[in-house]
Amino acid sequence: MTAPAAIRHRLVGPGGGVEAVISSRAAALCALKVRGVDLVDPAVSPRNSSIAGAVLAPWPNRVDGATWSLDGRAQRLEITEPEFGHAIHGLLQDRDYDATEGPGEVTLRTLLSGAAGYPFRIHVEVSYALDDSGIVVTNRIRNLSECDAPVALGAHPYLCAGPLPVEALTLTVSAERALVLDDTHIPRGDFAVAGTAWDLRAGRRVGDAVRHATYTGLDPHRGRLVHRLSSDDGTATELWAHPDFAWLQIYISPGFRSDARHSVIAMEPMTAPPNALRTGQGLRWLAPGELWELDWGIRRA
Repeated sequence: MTAPAAIRHRLVGPGGGVEAVISSRAAALCALKVRGVDLVDPAVSPRNSSIAGAVLAPWPNRVDGATWSLDGRAQRLEITEPEFGHAIHGLLQDRDYDATEGPGEVTLRTLLSGAAGYPFRIHVEVSYALDDSGIVVTNRIRNLSECDAPVALGAHPYLCAGPLPVEALTLTVSAERALVLDDTHIPRGDFAVAGTAWDLRAGRRVGDAVRHATYTGLDPHRGRLVHRLSSDDGTATELWAHPDFAWLQIYISPGFRSDARHSVIAMEPMTAPPNALRTGQGLRWLAPGELWELDWGIRRA
């Protein structure tokens, strides 16, 4: 049976200068345009990539072998990356959220309970609100279990800065360290980026950047982490995030476009690195009833 189509929420900011499209499926950010300039790549949508713009919870990225241990007992997740045998991008990417919409904003909610390999009950809420320069995304996770629950959070937007091919744009990430990823994209340590091809602190053409990399040691600016994608004419897209988003995944991929010569770039804020359920690194253990709230956003700079 074919799954029903997701509901798409079309938001327009005051004055009409900012527009966005949000999908009820995976609470995904599908489109964002500010004063006529696309900040979310229109070539990538949930129609051709199920993860495009999705909220990643209760973990982002991968769990090695789709298994982890809880109090000495093995927990087995569904394998959702068959190529490597991993569980990838959490448990909500196929979920249709309930929504409440208002002028220039929408709030989406869902309850995760009884999932294989994740024996917890958590309520996930995602609010999108337009402002004069872009969009603010507020995430709220509440533990409804009777015991502490491990959670981590991410998002998977594909960004652009107008119509130029992303290879011609400059990517700037104020990160001092990157993770060593094995052939299946699982971390096996980290290293200082200084003097390497991973160093994006002074900016690097996307076409010359490492195509699959995880960054940490991020440097906050005025209490926020700020990453930038910019063109030579001054058009720029900024991804900003609460300091809890202490890791950033960069994924540069060919495909999705009818013109296969050009790539797309995902810039994924994450509160934990890949394999966090197994290593514990970056996990937030919420007490029963505890609420975790944090935000990130995209703006035209």
